[in-house]
Amino acid sequence: MGGWLSYLWWGGDPDVVNPISGLTRREIYAVQRSWALVHKDSTANGIELLKRLFRAYPETKEFFKMVRKLPEEEYERNFQFKAHVINLMSSLDQAVKTLDQPEIVIEMMLKIGDSHRKRKLQEQHFYDLKDVLVKMLIEVLKPDSSTLGAWAKTVDFWYKHIFVSLSGTDGR
Repeated sequence: MGGWLSYLWWGGDPDVVNPISGLTRREIYAVQRSWALVHKDSTANGIELLKRLFRAYPETKEFFKMVRKLPEEEYERNFQFKAHVINLMSSLDQAVKTLDQPEIVIEMMLKIGDSHRKRKLQEQHFYDLKDVLVKMLIEVLKPDSSTLGAWAKTVDFWYKHIFVSLSGTDGR
């Protein structure tokens, strides 16, 4: 689309970078559009994400006392685990839906960092999750390079603020 029609469609220039999030309207749209496919079956996709995390990084399973000693095929029957998955996927959903309001996303990420600092998680654990998430997105959604790049920028934006409170340097 060109000119004024594109401007009307996007509510402004779709390629102007938001100074807070580092994302453009076009990138936000790509992330939201691809996330909608994942969110259609968020619980099953969240369980699969964590299964893949535990397979790739077995030490991360230790943070989940409710499944720590369970075989993988029993995870889905554990209500505490399913509740955690639902919380995880709901948080991701809200973080994606509100990308056009980066100040809200920042506050959400600071709370996530706080919560996970209390559980002694480190930045590397989040990078491990990112690795698994990106591989899963590539495998399942087969995104184009611009969508994949938008996801990388989005997760980096989230992690920047999670890491501030994870390290305890935000004054919380």
